[in-house]
Amino acid sequence: MSAPATGLAAALARGPVVLDGGLSNQLADAGHDLSDALWSARLLADDPAAIEAAHAAYVAAGARVLITASYQATYEGFARRGVDRAGASRLLRRSVELAREAAGGRDEVWVAASVGPYGAMLADGSEYRGRYGVGVAELARFHRPRIETLAEAAPDVLALETVPDADEAEALLRAVEGVGVPVWLSYSVAGERTRAGQPLEHAFALAADAPEVIAVGVNCSTAADAERAIPIAREVTGKPVVVYPNSGERWDAGARAWRGEATYHPARTVARWHAAGARLIGGCCRVGPAAIREIAAALGPLARPARDDRPGSGHAP
Repeated sequence: MSAPATGLAAALARGPVVLDGGLSNQLADAGHDLSDALWSARLLADDPAAIEAAHAAYVAAGARVLITASYQATYEGFARRGVDRAGASRLLRRSVELAREAAGGRDEVWVAASVGPYGAMLADGSEYRGRYGVGVAELARFHRPRIETLAEAAPDVLALETVPDADEAEALLRAVEGVGVPVWLSYSVAGERTRAGQPLEHAFALAADAPEVIAVGVNCSTAADAERAIPIAREVTGKPVVVYPNSGERWDAGARAWRGEATYHPARTVARWHAAGARLIGGCCRVGPAAIREIAAALGPLARPARDDRPGSGHAP
């Protein structure tokens, strides 16, 4: 007999949980320059208070899961900035601490340590293509050290997010084995395929029997693509679905500006997504606190307050 679910997994079994929105847009809106290969991770060293304030804005909007500023934080990336291994480890752990501090001791707010794809470290756009020319074993070796460091900081869950390639998902699932922290696996998709072109049925199936995985789904994609992926993820894995799309605007790299109109309108979609199997719902790039407030309101009584079921918390499971 399997052990009863605890923590975030138990909350997802009870009902939907509101995820936060894009950290980078919240920081940019506060006036921070993120035009750096480390992106928002730069502020872990330069202005950690700004990261904590961004997290706190999402808690105030109704988010109950905060994703850390470690998406683009890697040993290799920090080394290029002259940060030694010990310093990089401190910054990775600090990303979890800042989110925990922003939660303000609330039992019902969980921290998800972000583990971005290999392409995020390259900072060349390949995170949206996959197919790096790097094998599964090498990708697992790349991811394992920072996963271990983030796990040492005791997040509630590891967010394996914006994964463009089923091969990298396989590597990530190898890399999290034995670290003692549950994970969610979230792909970046186009239509009903990963960004690398694999069918989502195959991509999601990799997580179906992984005991560490408490949710599977999609992020950093359009709302329309995310909606198509929800029933596939649910049917293939039987697990709760995590979904947090972009606003739908497009980044023009040449002009360094966002183009087009937002196509993610939470008030019109999240109840339907919940009915299809989504249980952890939020937003990614260009989705801010106002949208998270809409999600919290739209889910309404379905999103029951989630107790903290972590061992030693003083709350019964």
